[in-house]
Amino acid sequence: MNISNKDLNSLYLFKVLYEERNLSNAAKRMALSQPALSHRLNKLRHEFNDPLFVKAPRGLSITPTAEKYAADIMQLVSAAESLYQSFQPQDFLDEHEKINIYSTEIVEAFLIPKLLSNIRALAPNTQISMLNNRGELPKTELEKGTCDIAIAGFFEDIPDSFYSQLLCSYRFVVLTHKKNPNIKKNLGIKEFVNCDHAIVTLSGDLSGKVDKALAKLKKQRRILTGYSSHLAPQALLTQQPDILFVCLNPVAELATKYDKNLVYYEMPIKLPRVDFIQVWHARTHHDPFRRWIRERMKEISS
Repeated sequence: MNISNKDLNSLYLFKVLYEERNLSNAAKRMALSQPALSHRLNKLRHEFNDPLFVKAPRGLSITPTAEKYAADIMQLVSAAESLYQSFQPQDFLDEHEKINIYSTEIVEAFLIPKLLSNIRALAPNTQISMLNNRGELPKTELEKGTCDIAIAGFFEDIPDSFYSQLLCSYRFVVLTHKKNPNIKKNLGIKEFVNCDHAIVTLSGDLSGKVDKALAKLKKQRRILTGYSSHLAPQALLTQQPDILFVCLNPVAELATKYDKNLVYYEMPIKLPRVDFIQVWHARTHHDPFRRWIRERMKEISS
């Protein structure tokens, strides 16, 4: 097909409308008046012979045709943006940028301080804003661009329009007071189930991977409390020595570093390691600064 009579700028309009799902926001982002944007949208609809974006009570709805071609168009426009950005001087580290990262308390405690060290040294005009992902992948925020990177150890079923990368892998251990009266020498399965437990729960459900593994062994533990924080249970263990807290190894290592009354043991049952991955959307895949941030995250996590 001869594309000489095609307006490739219309594909950029498609990308903006698909990301914003709002005519006013799209017009502002493209520095266009509402009539000008509507004119371009009509041309875009004519190109595809489809409405593509339809007004809805809240913004725009996406037609099946728009959804069908969205991934290819986003990739094509992103590649073009990357090409033109490569013509520019590599001074993006001097720009004033704000990066929004949705993650967990563990990422904030163990990975972000290393990232900030890089930021202060190499990109001093950058700000990092940390937001809690509340136990799920922030798909809408990634699509809209209000989230640049999402990092956690529980993301599943990542959409095809998203990219992902393994950062690190942690194992489970058992944190407790060194004078736990139920543990004489080693922590075996018997001692494990005889103790009360504190756990971390994001949903309020007081059971998890440990309890499923115990059930297969026809064992059961008593859960005393569920915390929303991975770091707060340390105070409980200091005050009540007979309680156990199953956590990831960096949490236990930090706790025993700052509180000599605490100690951790290897798990008496087998559990899979937790893989922490970073996820980003196709809209920021080729952005040089955000690519630099992702590269730093991978580097400091290895």
